[in-house]
Amino acid sequence: MKKILLALFIAGSFTACNQPKSNDTGSAIPANKDLAKVFEDYFQDGLKLYPFNATYIGDRRYNDLLPNDGSAEFLKKAYDYNSVYLSKVKNFERAELNTDDQLSYDIFTYEVQLSLDNFKHHFEYMPFNQFYALPITMGQLGSGSGAQPFKTVVDYNDWLKRLSAFQTWADTAISNFNKGIKAGVVLPKSLVVKMIPEMQDLVSKDVEKSLFYGPVTNMPKDFSDADKKQLTEAYKKAITTIVNPTYQKLADYLKNQYLPHARTTSGFSSLPDGTAKYTYLVKQQTTTDKTPEEIYQLGLKEVARIRGLMDSIKTSVGFKGDLKAFFEYMKTDPKFTPYKTPKDVLDAFENIHKRMEPNLKKMFNHVPKTPFEIRQTEAFRAASASAEYNQGSADGTRPGIFYVPILDATKFNTTSGMESLFLHEAIPGHHYQISLTQENTSLPKFRRFDPGETAYVEGWALYCESLGKELGLYTDPYQHMGALGDEIHRAIRLVVDVAIHTKGMTREQAIKYMMDNEAISEQGATAEIERYMAIPGQALSYKIGALKIRELRNKYEKQLGSKFNIAEFHNQVLKDGAMPMAVFEAKMDAWAAKQ
Repeated sequence: MKKILLALFIAGSFTACNQPKSNDTGSAIPANKDLAKVFEDYFQDGLKLYPFNATYIGDRRYNDLLPNDGSAEFLKKAYDYNSVYLSKVKNFERAELNTDDQLSYDIFTYEVQLSLDNFKHHFEYMPFNQFYALPITMGQLGSGSGAQPFKTVVDYNDWLKRLSAFQTWADTAISNFNKGIKAGVVLPKSLVVKMIPEMQDLVSKDVEKSLFYGPVTNMPKDFSDADKKQLTEAYKKAITTIVNPTYQKLADYLKNQYLPHARTTSGFSSLPDGTAKYTYLVKQQTTTDKTPEEIYQLGLKEVARIRGLMDSIKTSVGFKGDLKAFFEYMKTDPKFTPYKTPKDVLDAFENIHKRMEPNLKKMFNHVPKTPFEIRQTEAFRAASASAEYNQGSADGTRPGIFYVPILDATKFNTTSGMESLFLHEAIPGHHYQISLTQENTSLPKFRRFDPGETAYVEGWALYCESLGKELGLYTDPYQHMGALGDEIHRAIRLVVDVAIHTKGMTREQAIKYMMDNEAISEQGATAEIERYMAIPGQALSYKIGALKIRELRNKYEKQLGSKFNIAEFHNQVLKDGAMPMAVFEAKMDAWAAKQ
């Protein structure tokens, strides 16, 4: 998923969205224009405060801005922004709003209160890590192949202005890391050692080989000779005077000053007030009131259930060893690594898309207009990247992109769950959900372009993995095993994320637990466990959200019988965009009751 911003979804062709709705008394109430204006003002002010969000949705007005988002001044501004708008929305009487506005009211008040609660915990003391890092995002944007446009001279100058603020951002990040050292709030050593080469790799002695020289190499041919000359010189100077020294400074700081203070522990429980920090992150990511312990116990049950299904497949293909030996067989047998080139891998994913298209039409009667592409992850970040979806722009000028990291195509394993991965990250997972929401102009913009509720966003994508057989996939037992591998992976997360951050489970113990229960390499397990160490709670959201969607589908199939229509169920799940899971369940129950 996009690192800075993962937007939401929905199609403007949903006629139901444009009908007047009734409140519980049954009287038709028009949309509240004053509330709509507050939502619009909130959204517009938010784009200026968080200009990357504007860039990612294709709004070019703030492409020259880079906020110093770790500074005390910015943090106060962000707190006040959320606080003021929450008060404005709460001035409206919820009972007097129509059902669409009530839904927006509920989503808004939940999300913004959660944002305000964030400020108590001083997460700015750990301003970036090897997974979520503005320095890495700057590389993606500055390469010319990301969301930052490089089509006009204005675009080129916008990026130079944005880049000019990077040094100040980096100085503030270092200052915040130092505050964290004093407060005892520091990253684990095992993460910091991964961050240092990431920074170092973005320093290029040969200016023309710098990642940031990409826009010059690919400069539009219709630029005048004078503009080409001026911009080429300006970009060379920016790389020499801003890019190289800033990344070198960050690398040197992390290596020489921060690393000696980094912690040897893995979880948040070793930090001051770490339990409260983690409990907040669990609520933020799952949008439920489930406790870490409840989630841990749920994880243990799910791991046991899915292992049972894996055992049955192992038996069905006649494998004689235990499950761990079966995992090893799938990892090492040459027949599971048939690819020669990255193109072979990308073509295999496109073949998955083609094979399920006939069944997609039966299960989805609203599909996005936004174009879709499959691409190889850029070399500079592939080593630490997972497969991911980067959203397209609402106007369709930038496609949704499914990125696949391919370090060595000859080692790319077909049993890694390629079919389930495509269903999750691409179609009908993130691409349908995000694109449909962005395309639905009837939604308030804070819902169309919101970074999204992770439990809903990732829950939907994981639920889509469970549709494999219905979509004509998982016919090969090893692909089905790969899909179960992906499912147990999400269940394992419930166990290890909580155990790392509340039960003292070490990085090494978590890696072993993961390798004991799924077909994953030590390198893969290490990257996953370090992700949970770096971004606590985020990995819980997938399974919590997916279980809720599946639970509701099962309930309505029984409740509605012959009146249940799977395409309409999917329409209802997607049509109002992302929301906290409690709000989502109430909305879906109300729909089912009307059937």
